[in-house]
Formats: sequence, structure tokens, C-alpha cells
Amino acid sequence: MSNTSNTSGSQSSSNSSKGKAKDAADEQDVPGPMEVLRKARTQLSELTGMVAESVSSFERAEDGWTLQIEVLELERVPDTMSLLASYEATCDPDGELTGYRRVRRYERGRADSNRPGGR
Repeated sequence: MSNTSNTSGSQSSSNSSKGKAKDAADEQDVPGPMEVLRKARTQLSELTGMVAESVSSFERAEDGWTLQIEVLELERVPDTMSLLASYEATCDPDGELTGYRRVRRYERGRADSNRPGGR
């Protein structure tokens, strides 16, 4: 009888170990921020045909991720006159791009204005 109780005890601890391993595997399936950022930049570049230079912001949303990606839209000489754009991109929890839109276009050499009214 002691073998039976040991066996059932071993089985329950084995089952809980399997449950923990399965939970860890599920967590590994969810991409981290760096993977999401890389995937979003790559996908946006492929869709627009333009170079995604950097990600200026990102945050986790209820249904995935929201990112601001800076894109080189028109290369000029000198480089400070090149046109860049800021795109807002949304991704699902797995990091797949679900949408994007251009929210701002600017010359590389221009800084944001801190004055009211943007002047």
C-alpha cells in the first residue's frame, strides 16, 4: 500500500511539474519587446518600401503593441535636408503588424518646437 501512495504522490508532483513546464513554454511563445520591435520595423519597411530607421516609442496595449517608427521617406543631400516621417504602427500580441499610419513628416535637421501652437 505504501507503494501505491508513493506512486500517486509521484504522479501528482509529476503532473504539477508538467503543468509548470507547459506554462513556461507558453510564456516563451509570447515575443518580448525587442523581437516585436525588430519584426515591426522589418514589416513596415517591406510594406512601404522605405527604410525604418528607428523606433522612437512603444508600449504594450490590451490587444498587442503600439509603436512609433521613424522612416526615411526621401533622402537628400545634405543629409540634414532628408525627409523623415513618424509612423504609428500597431501589432498583435505575437508582433505581427496589424496597421500603420503616418502621423508626422519632417526634415531630419529640424527639431520639434516647444512653443505653443508649434511655431
